[in-house]
Amino acid sequence: MSEFAFLFRGRELLGSAEQQQKTLEKWGVWMADLSRRGLITDPGLPLQDEAKRVAGPARVIHDGPFAEIKDLVNGFIVVTADDIDAACEIAKGCPIFEHGGGVEVRPVASMTP
Repeated sequence: MSEFAFLFRGRELLGSAEQQQKTLEKWGVWMADLSRRGLITDPGLPLQDEAKRVAGPARVIHDGPFAEIKDLVNGFIVVTADDIDAACEIAKGCPIFEHGGGVEVRPVASMTP
């Protein structure tokens, strides 16, 4: 089994308080299922929109966000799967697709020699 980061991209249009609650419930059900199946190795966290970037040899600080709103990373989790194709199948269950978002699936590199 390998680890894969799921980067959640896109801004959900949540609407009313009732719609927001339904969306959160769907996320809770999906996350609980992944956890029950032993697939989550890091539950991650949601991310706020505010961002800064430190770049270049002079380490200049720039204000963000740095991508179009549809491409913002909203949060992440780390899951285990046999390979990237299996990880993509797991990602298909994410509720973010119901609101025009997407999941970027990235293999986590091992830092041990």
